[in-house]
Amino acid sequence: MKSITIEGNVRSNVGKKETNTLRKQGNVPCSIYGGKENVNFYSAVNAFKELVYTPEFYTATIKVDGNDYNCVMQDIQFHPISDEILHIDFRELHPDKKIILEIPVSLEGVAPGTKEGGRVNQRMKKVKVRLLPKDLVEHITVNIGHLTLGKAVRISEMKVDGIEFLNAPHIPIVNVMVPRVVKEETSVAAAATTETAAPVEGAASGAAPAAEKGAEKKDEKKK
Repeated sequence: MKSITIEGNVRSNVGKKETNTLRKQGNVPCSIYGGKENVNFYSAVNAFKELVYTPEFYTATIKVDGNDYNCVMQDIQFHPISDEILHIDFRELHPDKKIILEIPVSLEGVAPGTKEGGRVNQRMKKVKVRLLPKDLVEHITVNIGHLTLGKAVRISEMKVDGIEFLNAPHIPIVNVMVPRVVKEETSVAAAATTETAAPVEGAASGAAPAAEKGAEKKDEKKK
């Protein structure tokens, strides 16, 4: 399991004014929860780049005031316009306590459906799980080597030792989309079959009237 180390400084004051000042100075206000007491600290924004801007999942060893805290990132807030990191919440890890978090999904293999013109559609970039710290992984691997056209891998199919998946079982993580060309060809073929069948029915239905007319003419001659 990958981990990074972050050097933090204690926040003695957590007021709005002091928080804004920290941000203007290029720092990110943070909090650590889940321990004996909450810890408020700050670090330079560059200290979080490897943790935040990556497709992998990391743990973080945070050093504050002579103490080390083994944590995972629980929540992060961004500025709605500038995407600046505003605040990060960390959860302290304990060997005997399960935690709930989201772990990135990594696809493995080549879907056979792509050879038929299909397109792999990853519906979920992350999955929600409950696990012990010892079972933490950098990503959840989903094998797509068996997916044919129109098929999907759903949450209910995921089985990983020590990991409980919390998303709804029916949700698809990834599927192979049927291309529009295939759909159109199927529709055209169905329409052609219907059109071909229609004249036969018409001929059958028209035969009766012709016979009836012939019978009517014979009746008229007899009269």
